[in-house]
Amino acid sequence: MSNPTGAQIIARALHDLGVSVLFGIVGIPVVEIAEEAINLGIRFIGFRNEQAASYAASAYGYMTGRPGVCLVVGGPGVLHAMAGIGNSWANAFPLLLLAGSSESHLVTKGAFQELDAISLLTPHTKLAVRPPVLETIPEVIGNAYRTAWYGRPGTAFVDFPADQIQGAVGEVEEIQNVSVIAEAPRAAADEAKLFKIANLIKSAKAPLLIIGKGAAYARAEGVLRELIDKTSIPFLPTPMGKGVIPDSHPANTASARSTALQHADVVLILGARLNWILHFGDAPKWNLYAKLIQVDISAEEIGRNNGDAELGIVGDISVVVSQLTRELGTWHYDASTSDYSKALEASKQKNEARAAKTASMNTLPLTYAHTFDIIKSVLHSLSPPSEGGVVYVSEGANTMDISRSAFPVEHPRLRLDAGTYATMGVGLGYAIAAHAAYNSTSAEGSAGPAQRKKIVALEGDSAFGFSAMEVETMARYGMDILIFVINNGGVYHGDSDSAEEWLAMQKKSQDGGIGKGGLRSTSLGWEVGYEKIAEACGGLGFLVRTAEELAKATAEGYKAGVPVIVNVIIEAGKAKKLEFGWQASSKKPKKNSRL
Repeated sequence: MSNPTGAQIIARALHDLGVSVLFGIVGIPVVEIAEEAINLGIRFIGFRNEQAASYAASAYGYMTGRPGVCLVVGGPGVLHAMAGIGNSWANAFPLLLLAGSSESHLVTKGAFQELDAISLLTPHTKLAVRPPVLETIPEVIGNAYRTAWYGRPGTAFVDFPADQIQGAVGEVEEIQNVSVIAEAPRAAADEAKLFKIANLIKSAKAPLLIIGKGAAYARAEGVLRELIDKTSIPFLPTPMGKGVIPDSHPANTASARSTALQHADVVLILGARLNWILHFGDAPKWNLYAKLIQVDISAEEIGRNNGDAELGIVGDISVVVSQLTRELGTWHYDASTSDYSKALEASKQKNEARAAKTASMNTLPLTYAHTFDIIKSVLHSLSPPSEGGVVYVSEGANTMDISRSAFPVEHPRLRLDAGTYATMGVGLGYAIAAHAAYNSTSAEGSAGPAQRKKIVALEGDSAFGFSAMEVETMARYGMDILIFVINNGGVYHGDSDSAEEWLAMQKKSQDGGIGKGGLRSTSLGWEVGYEKIAEACGGLGFLVRTAEELAKATAEGYKAGVPVIVNVIIEAGKAKKLEFGWQASSKKPKKNSRL
């Protein structure tokens, strides 16, 4: 029997680490790695672009709690995969990126796809390394895997020159084998600090818990549910923190978000950062006098922006919340006489009534709100939220912002969106990752009682265009993903109310016209037939304009065993201001009055 090649050693190391799926695109020389991995029972999902593959691998890491692994070629493959590295860093998703490179003896000679990837990626990853010799490959991969995972999750990169991949080891006994890596030790909080925080919470007139996607990643749903059920402290989930505590829980203040932030006086922030999504903790969005207590795995986050560094805790959310629950004992927040609770309830009723009225408006063309209301009604009739049978993936400024509150989530890790980086183009990669995490024979993800989950992607037409060809990837691997393309003909908004108007604008632009009257920088094609992409790849496509057509397509798409695209024509919204709701400007801070 011949001695193993570098490709075989790499594949064996991944197998021994417990890796069950690889995302990527192959080419010379990494195709040999993929084939050896397949021979060992590792599933390889081949994408159409490294960007989408790297997004998928990072999201897989979030959903499963262990690093997702992406395999790409060197040079341009690495450059394309840098999008996933940035996404991994911004969202703290664990990602192990593996790439091939040109032969060692050809470095600096202009070799095929030559790139000094180590120098390029070192500033952007937790670790960027090349094994010195074949025998050390398993140890290097194991160290990179652990580095990507432990501490604040991020990306680790391993570069394999072609001569390593294709070469054979001299002495088998010298191979440094690797085994499954245990979870990182979980840090607890200092008892004196916990005592101080517990007393602050007990004395608060308007306490609030903010639950971020870090809590979902930490699998803290059980201990958080116990804390909130015992104390009745109001909570606010971030967009991807939805479902850690069920949206239906009476303490959920999501529909009174502004009121909660403006009036809370003691805020415990669990696995969320005080960045743009939470308005940096700044007034007037927040109460200027609020005590902001951060619990995070990353020490660098503590005290950032308006967080109180003296009160912040570096630790594992599951451990810290369990400690805090014990420290609070039998204390219970009395909402019955609280002006804060009354303000929250009044805001909830007002906002929910307004949202329901907007969602019920059945106009032609359809609106965002009514579109999502129809989809929600059909999906809930087929899969009640309590079962946790639907994973929502959402991207596109208006599509993501409006759908966030339209679809309730009752279990963690069932809602994915553009995240901290607001990255457009993640949607289809995330959808593929969700299907692999929850529905494959070796499924590593868990969330809610439903064993199998329908993956539903809500895509703005602009966002869909970034990775539309991944529909073919879905079809190739038999992934029954349901995609809604919310088609308003533009980025943020379209610019035409009729085909004639759009064609006239197009003609002016094509004729070299400048100034007003031509297509805007945000323009997309008029009523593009996105549904035909699914049909071309072996899936199903629906073009819908009315509520009845949408309801029927949603039901048929949910039941289909192939990828489905429902192309929903909605109002262009050409007269509306170009603005992303999360970044709506605020006035200069001023001191808020306490309740």
